[in-house]
Amino acid sequence: MKSALDGIAGMKSALDGIKVLDFTHVLSGPFCTLLLKDLGAEIIKVERTVVGDIIRRDSPRTEAMEGGVFIVLNRGKKSITLNLAEKKGRDICRALAKSVDVVVENFTPGTMDKLGLGSRELCGLNPGLVYASLSAYGQTGPRRDDPGYDPIAQAMGGMTSVTGFPEAPTRCGVAMGDLSGGLFTALAIMAALLHRAKTGEGQVIDTSMQDCVWLLTAIEFAPKYFLEGKIPERQGNGHPAMAPGNLYPAKDGSVIIATAAFGQVQRLFRLIGGEDLVNSPLCSQQSERIKYKAQIDVLVGEWTGTRTREEIANQLKSIDVPCCAVPTFDQVCSDPQLLQREMIIEVEQAASGKVKTPGSLFKLSKTPGNIKFPAPSLGEHNLEVYSSMLGYTEQEITQLAGEGII
Repeated sequence: MKSALDGIAGMKSALDGIKVLDFTHVLSGPFCTLLLKDLGAEIIKVERTVVGDIIRRDSPRTEAMEGGVFIVLNRGKKSITLNLAEKKGRDICRALAKSVDVVVENFTPGTMDKLGLGSRELCGLNPGLVYASLSAYGQTGPRRDDPGYDPIAQAMGGMTSVTGFPEAPTRCGVAMGDLSGGLFTALAIMAALLHRAKTGEGQVIDTSMQDCVWLLTAIEFAPKYFLEGKIPERQGNGHPAMAPGNLYPAKDGSVIIATAAFGQVQRLFRLIGGEDLVNSPLCSQQSERIKYKAQIDVLVGEWTGTRTREEIANQLKSIDVPCCAVPTFDQVCSDPQLLQREMIIEVEQAASGKVKTPGSLFKLSKTPGNIKFPAPSLGEHNLEVYSSMLGYTEQEITQLAGEGII
């Protein structure tokens, strides 16, 4: 079977030649720079001396005590250590910023300014610099200085209010605040680099996790409130615009059925109830049919409850109605579709050996990126980066390390 990565040797990546000075840590920022790395950028991860990124040893860990999430988020990046609490460390940082294309940071607003490394200073040194800041609430507004993590961003962005069952809201199991923040920051960086290619101008990017969650939530739920004045209700496993559309019982578990096209609804209703059901109000157009959502769910559930998941899936597939049994996480990890598309890969960690990690979702025909790189050890690239970018000798680098600067 042909690999999605076959034939990429010698091909340039989309962001080939772009250097990113990465001050991010934990989840949101590292996800942003991982996406840039997957597209071919060189990511220079700036970490604290001795301890580095705080998730380096977070559970779950390999036998060599490398954090699993750290490996996932930092594969292919270059790690340097730098003590920004020292003036000499900050001076080195400024020197590095002069020769990179992008700076990304996800500290609490004001942190980089206090260090003298904020957007105004670094962009003053490098007018073509793209300087991206990612935080819980952004660099402006009344909550600018408030602390916030993913669960807070999900709640304040409205996602928690529409997730869960009527009796109780719930946080989305995926860190949507962190990950959407990283994703949209990477997208903004790409746009800023395109603008720079046209004009030569760098610019400053301000991303708020709350903003990102709000946008994802508002696309589907805000119109109901803005146009009808109604607060959206939580749908559980249902979908506010789909009827049928829910998690339904089967003899051996449960299945998800989703119908978006009217033809799918008609075919499903013929299968479970015949023409009488097709000609009933329950099979009217979506704006009317949605009024009968609870009744429709009962009818569909009665039909699915007498059949196995395989029987249901096969019958619905034969009439082109989307349906699936809910796979367990281990079943997802062995899904042939994901495996064929290299969405699960192995990287060779120097300390831990082969470690499985999610692959890249970017499948570019002309500029693919090689994604099978390991995550770096702390300070692994000090010699390479400081010598190539700043001209330091090995002796000077050793001296800086002895002084606790790197």
